[in-house]
Parts: sequence; C-alpha cells; structure tokens
Amino acid sequence: MSRVLVVGGGGREHAIVRALARSPSRPELLCAPGNAGIARDADCVQLAGEGTAAVVDAARAHSCDLVVVGPEAPLVDGVVDALEASGIPAFGPSADAARLEGSKVHAKAIMAEAGVPTAAHSVLRRREQALEQVARASYPAVLKADGLAAGKGVIICASEDEARDAIATFFVERRFGKTQVVLEEHLEGTELSLLALCDGENVLPLAPAQDYKRIFDGDLGPNTGGMGSYSPVAGFDPERVERLADAVHRPVVELMRLRGTPFHGVLYAGLMLTDAGPKVLEYNCRFGDPETQAVLPRLESDLLELCRRAREPGGLSGAQALFAPDWAVTVVLASAGYPESSSTGDPITGLDAIPDGVEVTHAGTAQADDDIVTAGGRVLNVTGLGPTPGEARERAYAAAELIEFDGMQMRTDIAERAVAALAAS
Repeated sequence: MSRVLVVGGGGREHAIVRALARSPSRPELLCAPGNAGIARDADCVQLAGEGTAAVVDAARAHSCDLVVVGPEAPLVDGVVDALEASGIPAFGPSADAARLEGSKVHAKAIMAEAGVPTAAHSVLRRREQALEQVARASYPAVLKADGLAAGKGVIICASEDEARDAIATFFVERRFGKTQVVLEEHLEGTELSLLALCDGENVLPLAPAQDYKRIFDGDLGPNTGGMGSYSPVAGFDPERVERLADAVHRPVVELMRLRGTPFHGVLYAGLMLTDAGPKVLEYNCRFGDPETQAVLPRLESDLLELCRRAREPGGLSGAQALFAPDWAVTVVLASAGYPESSSTGDPITGLDAIPDGVEVTHAGTAQADDDIVTAGGRVLNVTGLGPTPGEARERAYAAAELIEFDGMQMRTDIAERAVAALAAS
C-alpha cells in the first residue's frame, strides 16, 4: 500500500485528500498539518518546526512514497526541490517554476515572451514613481502586490484618489511586505478558472470553474481568498477548453521547458473572457481554492495516478481527466470579520445534519474538546452536487443553512449566473 502525505490544512487540501481516497490503489493518507475535518479522512501529522526541512523530515519519518503539496508558499520556497533531493517523490513545481505565482512581475515577463494574451501593465518599484504613474493612468485600474498575498494583494481602484490610497498601502504601510507593484489595465468580462495538470511537456486541462473573490453579493466589497465556486461552466465543452489550453497553458509550459525550468504540477490560469478574447489575469502554481472544492468532487479519473504521471517528463502523454456530468456548487462559510480579520474558537453546529448529495470540506477548523470550532477566516466549504446547476445550488444552500457559528458570513449569489446561463440557452 502506498503512503501519501498531503501538505496543507485548508479546504483545498481536504478536497485533495477526498479525491486521493477514491483511488483504486487505496493509499494510506496523511496530512500535515490538516484540520478537524481532514482528521476524519486522513492521519494528521504535526510538523516539528517550519519551512521545507520540517516537511522533508515528516515525509521521511512516515516513509511516504509521494508528497502532494497544496499551498503556494511552500512551493515557492522550494519544498518540492528539497523533497526530491532527499529521494522523496513530490507532486508540484520546483521553486524556479513556481515563480509564475511567486512574482507577478516575472509572470508578466513569461507571458510576454510566450505570446500569452494578458492585460497591459507597468511595474512600480518606488512610491514616488508609483504616484507619477497613477496620475497618468486610466481608471478603473488594478494594483497588485508582486509577491504572495493569500489572494488579498489585489486592489481595484475606481479613481486616482483610490490609487493613491493603494500606493500608501503597498509602499508606506507595507501590508504585503517590501514589494514591487504591478499597475494593470482593468479588464471587463467574465472570469474563468482553468486548472491543468502538467508534466513538463504535456498539458492536461481539468474541468473549468468560476469563482467569486469579493466578500459580498453582487461582487461588492474587498477581495478575499474566494467565497464560492462552481463547475462546469456553460459554453465550455472539451474542445473549447483545449483551445484555451493551447492559448494560455501550452505556450508557457513549452517556454519553461526550453528555459530549463520545466513545469510539473498544477498550472492554474485565472482568465478574463473579454470581447477581444480570453486574457490571463494571473497564474497560480497549485490547485485553486475554492475551485478545487468544486472540480475534484466531479473527477472520475484516478487523481493519485495522474499526480504520479505528472512527475515524470512526458508522463501524462495519452492520459485523460474524466469528469462526472453532475454540477458542483461550492459555498464558503467565513468567520466574523473576514477578510480583514477572523474570529476563532466559535463552536460550529449542524455538521452532523448534512444530507446526501452534499460534501462539506473543512478550511479553518479545529477540535476543542468535543466541539469543532472556527480557526480561520474561511471556515467551511459546502458543495452541493446535482444534475443541474439549480439543483446543485439548492442542495448547497439548504445544507449551509443547517450550519451555525457566531458571525457566520456567506454569499447568497454563488452560481446564480450558471442557473441563468442554462435558462437562457
């Protein structure tokens, strides 16, 4: 029996654990550090320290024959390099390849060289230069921290005054550390998330999804790590998905191969579908969150086999990623104060009343005596499955209403556009 360690402790990792558990090879699953929900599906391992060395030590101590890395930070820090150097197979990109997410400035340079369509931009390196640039910019405009920011480093500015405030956030307050800033044109259209498994040469796209970044209904309020998602997306059949991968995934994978930094793992393209065609908003180097919670429950192929094949150069040749026809709608339940802060230690009730046709994955939870309590900003993901987006949505929200904790926040409009698109077709 194989032993697989999943690194991370959020809703994405819970969905990964659930998908790996469906493998015909029946792997023994561990998760570091995991959470209160993951502990019911895998053995949770507490890391003895921080950083890549702690992950390597845990994988070696538990004789793991594969490590699947969930979050972006350890990938950017080189955990896959450290694991492979220690003889432990790992699924995910090297540190060099993960710079696609670790630096938006680097990603823009890669897109330009690969000919991938994206928004026009300039790089702001100092506060004085930034103030000069925003005085000449067109509005609305988008400002992005160059480095990792847990999905919160993007500020959409409607005016120069708002841009000047954002400049203070980046360069004076340094909310995201010492960083360069990308000033980008604001693209209009519909967002789409397309994740693909990559083996350094081949690209195997997964089912498309749409997610919701703003905290409030109607896409209002500040950006979050994601308040919900759904999959599939109307109008994106396998042929159209392949065309998207031809435009935004394969040129980058080929360029990185030629550069000697081949991309293995998940390449996530966040897209804006504009009137001029699809344009890349960002690349991520791992499974998206909360898109994974809507995509992986529909996956019928063996995720463990696909992860193993993606590690080998050319290993995905001839591989398929098959998905059930059901729709999946994921609603995120967030704690009081999110995204600016989070309330922890609040008891959660209703988890034992979830009906069939709904999958609940834990994001920020912990065990406190006999209670499961909140332990982060995004607490739970409630995913309804059904033959139509309407039925999946109804199941997700009916189940979400059974769950309670103090200050619970959720959007009430997740997948409304999917229901409307199906009705209009």
